[in-house]
Amino acid sequence: MNKAFQNVLKHITLRSQDTRAAYLERMQTQAQNCPPRTTLSCGNFAHGIAACSPQDKQQLRMMNHANIAIISAYNDILSAHQPYQDYPELIKRSLHAIGSTGQFAGGVPAMCDGVTQGQPGMDLSLFSRDIIAMSTSISMSHNLFDGGLCLGICDKIVPGLLMGALSFGHLPFVFVPAGPMPSGLPNKDKHQVRQAYAAGKASKQQLLDAELASYHSPGTCTFYGTANSNQLLMEVMGLHLPGASFIAPDSPLRPAFTTEAALRVVKNSHLGNNAEDIPLHKIISEATIVNAMVALLASGGSTNHTMHLVAIAAMAGIQINWSDFAKLSANVPLLMRVYPNGQADINDFQAAGGMPVLFSHLLQLGLLSEDVYTVMGEGLSAYLDSPVLMNAKIAWQRQALVSQNPSVLCKRSMPFENNGGLVLLQGNLGRAVMKTSALEPKHRYVSAPAIIFESQNDVIQAFEQGELDQDCIIVLRFQGPRANGMPELHKLTPALGVLQDKGYAVALVTDGRMSGASGKVPAAIHLWPEAVRGGVLAKLKNGDLLSLDAGQGLLRVDLSDDVLKKRIEATPDLSQNRQGLGRELFGNFRRNVSHAEQGAMSVSSGE
Repeated sequence: MNKAFQNVLKHITLRSQDTRAAYLERMQTQAQNCPPRTTLSCGNFAHGIAACSPQDKQQLRMMNHANIAIISAYNDILSAHQPYQDYPELIKRSLHAIGSTGQFAGGVPAMCDGVTQGQPGMDLSLFSRDIIAMSTSISMSHNLFDGGLCLGICDKIVPGLLMGALSFGHLPFVFVPAGPMPSGLPNKDKHQVRQAYAAGKASKQQLLDAELASYHSPGTCTFYGTANSNQLLMEVMGLHLPGASFIAPDSPLRPAFTTEAALRVVKNSHLGNNAEDIPLHKIISEATIVNAMVALLASGGSTNHTMHLVAIAAMAGIQINWSDFAKLSANVPLLMRVYPNGQADINDFQAAGGMPVLFSHLLQLGLLSEDVYTVMGEGLSAYLDSPVLMNAKIAWQRQALVSQNPSVLCKRSMPFENNGGLVLLQGNLGRAVMKTSALEPKHRYVSAPAIIFESQNDVIQAFEQGELDQDCIIVLRFQGPRANGMPELHKLTPALGVLQDKGYAVALVTDGRMSGASGKVPAAIHLWPEAVRGGVLAKLKNGDLLSLDAGQGLLRVDLSDDVLKKRIEATPDLSQNRQGLGRELFGNFRRNVSHAEQGAMSVSSGE
C-alpha cells in the first residue's frame, strides 16, 4: 500500500481512537435488541403496521423476516430524483418475493442547487444536509426496521442521508442511485454561452436555449459536480452495488439494480442468509473514509466534500481534516478528466470503462485499502466486475480493466497530473482549500490588489460596470456558515471567467463555497476563521495586496501582524441574508454551526 495512504490512515485511526470506540459501543448497544420491533409495545406495533396489507401484517407479526425502511428524496424538481417516483412499489414487490416486507419510512427534503444558485434559497442549501440527516433519523426512529434503503443522489442529499443512517449503523443500509441523464449540449458549449451572456454578447433567449439543451431530461446532471461525486464516492465506500452509479435511468439494468439492492439489504441483515451480518458501522471504517478521500482526489471531485466527508466521518466517530486531504493529494494522481476538469461528461467516463477501471487503477497503485467491508461482503474485488442483465436479473462479469478512452480515464502509468488537484492554503488569512485540477498552471499563482465585497450581487454589478477590468483578487466575505449559511457562489463563475479571458490576473477569496462545477478561475474557498467570527478577512480593505500560491500552499495579505491588530473589523448588516424565503427559521443553525474544516455541522455527532 502507498506509504502516504498508510501514514494518513494511521494518523486518522490514532486521532479517532476514543470517538470511534464510543460510536462502536453505541452501535453494539443498539444491536442488542433485534429485531428492533420486538421492543415495541402492542400499541406501538399496531400503530406502525395499521395501514399494511393483511399479508404484510401477518408476516411482520412473525418477527422472522426482515422489514426494510425506504427513505426517499423523491421530488419533481430535481431531475436526478424524478425517476424515484416508482421505486418504492418496485422495492416492496421485490421484498415480497422473498418473504420480506418494506415500508416507506419517510421522505427527506431535497433542494436543487441548480435552481437556487444566486438566489436567496441557496442560503438554506448547506443547512439542508443536516436537516436531511435529522429527517433520516426521524424516519428510522419508529424502530420497526431491520435495514434501510436510501434513495438519493444530489449535493447535500446523499451526505445527509448517510449522516442520518450512521446513527442507526447497527443496521444494514444500501444506497440506491437512479443514474445520469443522456448527454445534451456539451458542458463546454454551455459555459461559453454563459460567458457570452455575462459579457453582453448573447441574449437571454440564447442563454435559456443553451441551459434547456443541457438540462433536458430525467437523470443526474452530466458534469462532474457534487451530485456525481456523491455517486462515485458511494460506490468506492461500498454502499452502492458494483457498477450502479452511472447506469442511465431508462436502462433495463436500472430496475434490476433496484430489485437487487432490496434483496441485498435483507441478505445483510440479522434476518438474512449471510453467515455474518454487514451493518453500516462495519462498512464505514477509517479505511473506508480514506478510500473515499483518495477517490475524490483521483477523480478531481467536488470541493464540497472537504466538508461533507468530514461531517460523514464525524458521525461514525472518525476525525479527519484538511491536512489529511492535502497529504493524500500530494501523492494521489489525477486519473479522470470530466467537466469541469475536462471536456467529457460522466457518460463519457462510463463509456471509457467507468468505476471498475478506476477501482483497478487505484488498487494497482496501492491507493485503496482492501481491508474493508462493502454491501457485497469483505474486500473490493466485487467492484472490479461490470453489471450485466441475465434473465432480467443483475449479474456481474469481469471485463477488460483497460480504459477505452485515455483522454477521459487515463492509464494509471500516465496520469493527467501527479497530484490530486486539491490544495490546502494557509497563511495570515487563515486556512482555505483550492481546487487546482481544472486550472491551467499559469493561473495557480495570483498576486494582486484586493477588491472587497460583501454580496455576490455587488460583484456582478461591479463587473457589469467595468470596475473589475484589472488584475485583482475579489474578496467576497461574510459568506460563511455562521454569516448566511455558506451559499455556493457559482453565479460568479461566468463573470470571473470573462475577466480571465481578457488577460487579467484574477482570483476569488471567500469564506463561502463554490459549486462542484467550478474550477476555471483560481478560488480560495471555505476560508476560516470566517469573517463573522473574527477572521482577518473582516479586516481587509480595498487595495491590500493579496497572494494566492497553490504551489506553495500559501494565502496571505501583505500586512504585518501589528497593522492587522490595529485594523477594525467590518460589521455589515447581515439581516437581509437572514430573512425571507424561510431563512428566518434557521437562526439556531447559524448560531450553532461549526466551521468549514469541522464539516460546517449544525448537528452533533455524539453528546
